[in-house]
Amino acid sequence: MLGFETIGNATLICHDDRPVLVTDPWITDSAYFGSWGMSHDIPPAQREHIHAADYVWFSHGHPDHLNGESLPAFSGRKILLPDHRGGRILKGFRDQGFNASVLKDRTWTRLSPNIEVFCLADYYQDAILLIRIGKRLVMNLNDAAERGWNRTLRAIARRHPDSYLLKISGYGDADMINLFDENDARIEPWASRRFPVGTTLARSAAALGANHVIPFSSFHRYRRTDSLWAEQYTTPLTAYPEGFDLPGTEILPAFVRVDCMSGEVRPIEPPLVDATPRSPESCGDHWNDRLTNEDRNVLRAYFVRKRLLHRWLRFLQFRVGGEDFTVDLNRFRKGGITFEVPRHSLMTAVNEEVFDDLLIGNFMKTTLRGIDSLYPYFTPPVAKYGDNGRVQSQAEVLRYFAHYLLRNPLDLALHEIETQASFQFHLRIPKDARLFSAAKRAYYFLKLLSP
Repeated sequence: MLGFETIGNATLICHDDRPVLVTDPWITDSAYFGSWGMSHDIPPAQREHIHAADYVWFSHGHPDHLNGESLPAFSGRKILLPDHRGGRILKGFRDQGFNASVLKDRTWTRLSPNIEVFCLADYYQDAILLIRIGKRLVMNLNDAAERGWNRTLRAIARRHPDSYLLKISGYGDADMINLFDENDARIEPWASRRFPVGTTLARSAAALGANHVIPFSSFHRYRRTDSLWAEQYTTPLTAYPEGFDLPGTEILPAFVRVDCMSGEVRPIEPPLVDATPRSPESCGDHWNDRLTNEDRNVLRAYFVRKRLLHRWLRFLQFRVGGEDFTVDLNRFRKGGITFEVPRHSLMTAVNEEVFDDLLIGNFMKTTLRGIDSLYPYFTPPVAKYGDNGRVQSQAEVLRYFAHYLLRNPLDLALHEIETQASFQFHLRIPKDARLFSAAKRAYYFLKLLSP
């Protein structure tokens, strides 16, 4: 067979008579400190193909993509990685004895007679992978949002008669949504609006010139009893086609087998995973455990060295085992955040520098004080640039961005202008204003007209 299969959460299996490449193989049933489980099992045939592939590509460090419990199954394989600034994932693999190498950014690399790949890494420590299988193109965007590479993808897609877009979609629960305001009222997440998923997918397909869309990187369930509240915001498979209306483009099932010679598509129908809830204790968490003096010192050092936080926040407060501990950052700022969280997961996230995993697990209660979002005040400086990019100060971050800018100066400069314009517009125009809706429609129309 010359073709590909999609299965699991964000797993793509590419074949050239035999399995050649597998991407982001999460094959266990636990991620984010046990809070996430897989929504569908991986059938025996696809599981065999995953284990037989010559190459394994990991897009980024989130555990539903790079899953620590799944890694032993890939010992001895050729691990391929994006060219992420800081090289944290590469170093981690090599320290564990894996045969890992970095794909040269924006360069086609041949893996077999009929399969070659083209990788782009972005400054948010996400990455995409284009896979040319015969004459067909697969665009694996996994969790990546557009960060200055749309023009490149469109240009490549135009050279292929058939292109398949694979990207994260759904209502939007795959982020920190366990948020509260200063009055202890829950901040309803965007996912509560249940915006038609197919409409979003159609816009992405139109912007990139894809004529096939496969829902991807979106298939999980909440499993911990202290995160089950978030299950209401996950997306059923039946919701993905809703609102998809793009002439000349079709939306395929989430789990498929595609023959790249004939174009034949065969659905794969994996069974649902047993979603029996897990207790926090079975995941190592006891909500009554308190911080030790050593824990407090580690917490303070971890957040104080993330110097970008000091530009935005006055304090961070940690409510652990019923006791509060505060890390002071900048007394000239007004904003702060309170995290109510069990000790074990908190200290694991800090010691292993994976704080984003704690946020996305959604069992930690996060209260915003004097700010309206974790972006840009907390998540980028802590998780994206600090933990993953290995940069802490403003000077280091400027050098970090300069590195990515030099890879693609024009597109990134245009993207930054667009981002700043959008940010200023959102500050001034409320979302319920008629002007907002009109401007949003005009924005997508102009995106479609851009070269």
